[in-house]
Amino acid sequence: MGKSVEFYLSKGYDRKMAEYFASGRKRITKVVPRNDFTLVLSFDNGEIRLYDARPLLQAGTVFAPFREWNNFRRVYLDEDHSVCWDIDPNVDSNEVWNNKVDLCPDSCYVDSVPFH
Repeated sequence: MGKSVEFYLSKGYDRKMAEYFASGRKRITKVVPRNDFTLVLSFDNGEIRLYDARPLLQAGTVFAPFREWNNFRRVYLDEDHSVCWDIDPNVDSNEVWNNKVDLCPDSCYVDSVPFH
């Protein structure tokens, strides 16, 4: 049996995250980049949600290279169902771990909105 919202709140989670974990974790099954720097995410429960990546794309951050559309559109899902980009597309991120920038499925779900 799953844990309650109150359980997660007692562990220091904020309400949105507590509600998410209490309802059961979700996996991303598909990611589609849009030219407005948002991502359409499909989840294993059938939901389709829109994630706005623009707040992440700030100069001086690990996401800065993806402010350019040709870099942003190279988004993919890794074996953990995380949303990922390779900083250098010619480097295998499975061999050079610090080449990959990723977003976990949990925060992608919580920080996205339903999309139709």
